[in-house]
Amino acid sequence: MRKMLITTALVALMAPSMVMAKDYSKYGIDKDVAGLCSYEAIDAKDYSGRTLSIITHAVPVMGEPTALHAKQFGELTGAKVKVVHVPFGDLFQRIMIPFQTGQSAYDVMFYGSLWIGDFNRYLAPVPEKYRNSKAMKLVTPNYIDVATLGKQMIQYPIDGDRHYLKYRRDVLENADLKKKFKDKTGRELQVPATWEEYDEIAAFFNGWDWDGDGEKNYGSAEVVKRDDLMFSAFISRVAGYAKHPDVKGGFFFDLETMTPLVNSPGWVRGLEMFIKAQRFMPPGGNNFGLGDEIFSFGGGQTLFSYSWDDAFIQAMEKKSRIRNKVMAAPLPGSHEVWNRKTGKWDHFDTPNRAPYITWGWTSAVAASSKNKDMAFDYLCFFSNQANTPHDLQIGRFGVNPYRSNHFDPAFWTEKLGWDAKVADSYVKTLSGMDDSKNRVFDLRVPGVGQFMSSLAAGVSEAMAGQKTAQEALDGVAREWSRIVERIGKERVRDAYANVVALEDNLR
Repeated sequence: MRKMLITTALVALMAPSMVMAKDYSKYGIDKDVAGLCSYEAIDAKDYSGRTLSIITHAVPVMGEPTALHAKQFGELTGAKVKVVHVPFGDLFQRIMIPFQTGQSAYDVMFYGSLWIGDFNRYLAPVPEKYRNSKAMKLVTPNYIDVATLGKQMIQYPIDGDRHYLKYRRDVLENADLKKKFKDKTGRELQVPATWEEYDEIAAFFNGWDWDGDGEKNYGSAEVVKRDDLMFSAFISRVAGYAKHPDVKGGFFFDLETMTPLVNSPGWVRGLEMFIKAQRFMPPGGNNFGLGDEIFSFGGGQTLFSYSWDDAFIQAMEKKSRIRNKVMAAPLPGSHEVWNRKTGKWDHFDTPNRAPYITWGWTSAVAASSKNKDMAFDYLCFFSNQANTPHDLQIGRFGVNPYRSNHFDPAFWTEKLGWDAKVADSYVKTLSGMDDSKNRVFDLRVPGVGQFMSSLAAGVSEAMAGQKTAQEALDGVAREWSRIVERIGKERVRDAYANVVALEDNLR
């Protein structure tokens, strides 16, 4: 048998001082951490003769840690674990089609958390013992919310994603460059608080060698490619103009009427700024996907970037030439915010900022699974307090901070060798989003893929100069109304009410 059977009598004869903790360091962790699904706890399970089926993203992002922890889980429990890796563009359908046809294709799924509106009816609720575990209690409110629909947790938190500003500290803190900027613009060079300031600084630093490496540098790297998550970058650009802190009841739609808001003046202003920003991007930057943005900022080509953690972690890798030369800050905002209730722009002396808790990776267990016990144990093991600190240190894994103890600067300085100032900016920026009372979450409704595809198509038309910003977003609004009617207004509204509850801090 896989495990040696030890008789009760023998165990009783062993003195407590003779019981030695097992060494699990061969698995790459520093040490085991006691808990519901620690290495020791999972090692005590026996799933011999059983098979666990998992579907996840392609290697490396999320796919690599899925496979790593599946191998470990199999070795510890005796289970056979099958992992299927799928490119992002195919992942939704590969999960949804078996659901719709009544097949039990997979026990565990890793996917984009914004698909909860489509998948929720097929998912098993997270059992109480996992919800009450020490590790789960450390998950920040934002990511408990992301895993929850209504009052029921149906996704298992394994990642935390948000958009924030990344910038070159060595540039913005350089005395000579600060003087050049002030001589040219009459303004002090500082971390941009508004998108107007972001664009002004990006324009000044575009197209010349400001870091002395013999190659031209540029202002901004942004995700602009239509079918490569551009919709998320655009939402970040819009949030400060369109998410009014005193106007409740919807950012994407008016919850009462389900009228799309994507062509309102705040959204149009955001798109106009997005269009202008193409002038400050590297050659070919107006077709950058997420990977391009990561390597452009992370490789030292651009001054600014914003989106997920990846570009920042890339810049902070040990072999990076700009390691410890970058900083994190909240997304820029706006002094002018559209008030859809009054139909006017409101002025804010302190720029309005609306943190974007963008979709990230999540996981779930299929309601049809015949291996729910093993499936939830696997997810609990995947995210235990020994594995997660290991995974956070590997940029390509796609696992980003989502527990309160991930925001201890000492972890980043001691484990990864980050400069204290960099670590402090990183943890304060990320953790500060949980405290915001004016947040934007993803749409998270049935048909979200259709809504985001329509949005990306319209924004791309404006970016290419085929339509004005207003014309493009008017077209998106019309298409959104048609999508709502196809899916069913009340069905979309019911799901959207959960999003509004998060945005308006009603939970």
